[in-house]
Amino acid sequence: MTTNYATKQQAPNYAANQQATPIASPGASMGVDWERRVDFDRLRRDRFAKVQAALRESHLGALILFDMNNVRYTTATHIGNWARDKLFRCVLVMRDHDPILWDIGSAARTHQRHADWFDAASWQAGLSSWRGSIPVEVGIERGNAARIAGILRDNGLAGEPIGVDVVELPVLRALEAEGLHIEDGHGFMQEVRQIKTFDEVALLDHSAALVDGAYEELYRALRPGIRENDIVALVNSYLYAHGSEEVEAVNSISGERCSPHPHVFSDRLIRPGDTAYFDIIHSFNGYRTCYYRTLNVGGASRAQREAYRRAREFMDGAISEIRPGATSADVVRHFPAAQEFGYETEEEAFGLQYCHGLGLSNWERPLMSRLHSFEHPITLHEGMVFAIETYWPTPDGSAAARIEEEVVVTANGCELLTRFPADQLYVAGTRYWTGLEFGTNES
Repeated sequence: MTTNYATKQQAPNYAANQQATPIASPGASMGVDWERRVDFDRLRRDRFAKVQAALRESHLGALILFDMNNVRYTTATHIGNWARDKLFRCVLVMRDHDPILWDIGSAARTHQRHADWFDAASWQAGLSSWRGSIPVEVGIERGNAARIAGILRDNGLAGEPIGVDVVELPVLRALEAEGLHIEDGHGFMQEVRQIKTFDEVALLDHSAALVDGAYEELYRALRPGIRENDIVALVNSYLYAHGSEEVEAVNSISGERCSPHPHVFSDRLIRPGDTAYFDIIHSFNGYRTCYYRTLNVGGASRAQREAYRRAREFMDGAISEIRPGATSADVVRHFPAAQEFGYETEEEAFGLQYCHGLGLSNWERPLMSRLHSFEHPITLHEGMVFAIETYWPTPDGSAAARIEEEVVVTANGCELLTRFPADQLYVAGTRYWTGLEFGTNES
């Protein structure tokens, strides 16, 4: 029998359940009959219950969602990265109702057969303009808006504010022409998604564990003569072979390219004495990582070690503040001001010393930075998961250190999800030893 998730009460979150219902064998991904691991039906049920509870407490009558991560959060459907930039999947979530998803026809039929957590009526074929490829005069946007408005009227919700997350202008205009009052639905969904359930935390932890393994392979391979893009290929191969759903990006940066940070890999040959840092972004069952590590190749200079020490100092200071009830201002005060590392404003330096939430997206709440968190601090709560990023260049700009840790806020502080060693600057590649100690007369 199909479960009507809209009738469920709000699911308990990570804070209430981590001790009551621990997940067995973290790091195992195969389902078994002899213990309870990640429960995907519970994950689906809990996420949708949180959305419904938030709708009941808000002034919104419904949500119209196009962002693929919001679509997945509310419907537990996924058709791959192919759909990421097309904006043709659309879900209507009405207060106290199951969702209605309009999807490409073949996907809708698959959902009807295999996504039985909602009735078959939740899965419908639909069509968008495919990012404007079909001209506005064809009327796709008007037809979709009329259909949605009709459903809202039938359920007595057309007169209430409707939240929309991301939208093309012709679609927005068509919805407004139907008399709908459109408000921000993306901020609403960010608020819903910022506290993770224990199943979500377990999936985020497993996603990070896959990157732990990728870094072990990377460390073994990193040596003079290998190229940045060779490392990208190695990491992609490892992650996909070990269960990654999508490798979104592997930033591979070395040598003088480290400062300033270009955020994209090249075919540069890595040389003895180089600093190299990497950011591995992928998802496991939808849940993402953002995970930097810095290594040196063959050896490390005093300036490189000092840059790393500074970046680690900022990181450790920020982590020491993380606990329920602390604020984002407490965390970011440990980051250096932009002017201290060569930038005129915090806007110019943004993205080098900051924190950002993790979940189905790499960009979730809480987001913390010196640009805005002193004036607009937010309170940390148990069950938040976010990444902390720090950076520091050498004085001559020939290298820089980049560190990132992922944490989950717990009752007593926080726990690290990222476990590949980062307490000091580790050296990979060939270590060069001499037969003599310099300055001796031994033969």
